[in-house]
Amino acid sequence: MDIRDGKIVKGINFLDIKEVGDPVEQGAYYAQQGADELVYLDITATNENRKIFLSLVREIAQTINIPFTVGGGISTIDDVSALLDTGADKVSINSAAIKNPELITALAHRFGSQCIVIAMDIKNEQDNWFVYLNGGKIKTSLQASTWAKEAEELGAGEILLTSMNNDGTKNGFANDVTRTISQQLHIPIIASGGAGTMQHFADAFTVGKADAALAASVFHYKEIEIPVLKKFLATNNIPVRI
Repeated sequence: MDIRDGKIVKGINFLDIKEVGDPVEQGAYYAQQGADELVYLDITATNENRKIFLSLVREIAQTINIPFTVGGGISTIDDVSALLDTGADKVSINSAAIKNPELITALAHRFGSQCIVIAMDIKNEQDNWFVYLNGGKIKTSLQASTWAKEAEELGAGEILLTSMNNDGTKNGFANDVTRTISQQLHIPIIASGGAGTMQHFADAFTVGKADAALAASVFHYKEIEIPVLKKFLATNNIPVRI
């Protein structure tokens, strides 16, 4: 769930952002539906140079009973400590980790790799996948596979891999780059960006070799129901928690 001004929003290719709901109410609904985990990303915190809303995180923690990850505007050990103390199970770091890679190691040593998720917003340009900063607004020279490997070596526990090309298109996940990175690393890879059908999820696991799949639009607009999706995956011999 992408959060802006306390509301869930969604766009296409990181543009044309629209409000779609309340993060606490939606979180409770998804937990009841059988989602395994939730991811809340404050998409403007970094650009606005502010911290994520702890009050919202606290309310979410008091409402839902499944693990949730929080990201956006996290840049220090104190930021992570506050979020975990408030109730988050994991934190997602993107821009701050690229600007200060040693932060990954410091956080892993302090809190454990299991709760440190490195979010990567990546874009394919002339057959190269580049990493972007500040919610997809600033291009870096980093190649996706190179940065993912470095993040793992520094102590990251998971990679949240979002394809900006696929985001919101509902044309399927970026399985080629997901597979490449998944086969290089030993930590879980979460595929993100492009889910439109139940088969897309199956492909993310079988073709993309992802360990988890994240989606927004198809769930926000109830185009796919989580219990139906899980049964579909199980029927296709993909292990899921029913």
